[in-house]
Amino acid sequence: EPILSGNDLPLVTIVTPSFNMAHYIEETIESVLSQNYPRIEYFVMDGGSRDGTLEILRRYRGRLRYVSQPDHGPGDAVNRGFSMGRGSIFAWLNADDTYLPGAVSAAIEYLLAHPQADVVYGEGLWIDAAGRTIAPYPTKNFDSDLLQRECFICQPACFLRSEAFRDSGMLNPALQYAFDYDLWIRISKRFRFERISVPLATSRMHS
Repeated sequence: EPILSGNDLPLVTIVTPSFNMAHYIEETIESVLSQNYPRIEYFVMDGGSRDGTLEILRRYRGRLRYVSQPDHGPGDAVNRGFSMGRGSIFAWLNADDTYLPGAVSAAIEYLLAHPQADVVYGEGLWIDAAGRTIAPYPTKNFDSDLLQRECFICQPACFLRSEAFRDSGMLNPALQYAFDYDLWIRISKRFRFERISVPLATSRMHS
C-alpha cells in the first residue's frame, strides 16, 4: 500500500535520458513504474536509439511519455524532459540505473517533513553489468567544502525541488560526464542539501 496517499501530494517528474540502452532500459522503467508513490509523471527522452529501445518504449505507451530524436547528450535530454514536466519535485534516472522499492516515497516523505530541505539524497549501490552489487556508493553527509573536491552524492538517489533545479541554471549540456556534479556545486551555493540514510537507487558500472 502507498505510505502516502491523496491528491494533495506533490507531483514528481522523473526523466530518463536514453541512447542505445535496450539491454538495461526495461529494468529501469519497471523500477519507476513499480514505485508505491501515487503521483509520478515519467518521461523517457531518447536520443534516437537504433538498438530496439523504441520497441520497448512502445510497449509502455500510456504508462510513460517518450520522445525519440537526436539531442546534445544526456544533460540536454534531461533539461528537455524537465521542461515538459509539471512536477514540483524532480529526479532523473539514467537508462542503466534503477530505483529501489519505496525510493520515491522515502524521498518525498522527507521533503514534506523538512520544508527547509531543497534537495534530498539517499544511499546508492554500485552494481555491475549483471546487476550484482559491487559496493555501496561512497555517500557522505553534506559538506559544501568537501563537495568542491569530491562528488559524494549518488545522482540516481537524489531528488530536488524544481525551483532549485531551474533557478540554478539546469544541467550544462556541454558536459558529457560530470554534469550532475557541476549541478550540485551550483545548487549548493543557494539551496540546502540533506542526506537520508536510506538506500534509494542503484548506479551501474559497465564498459
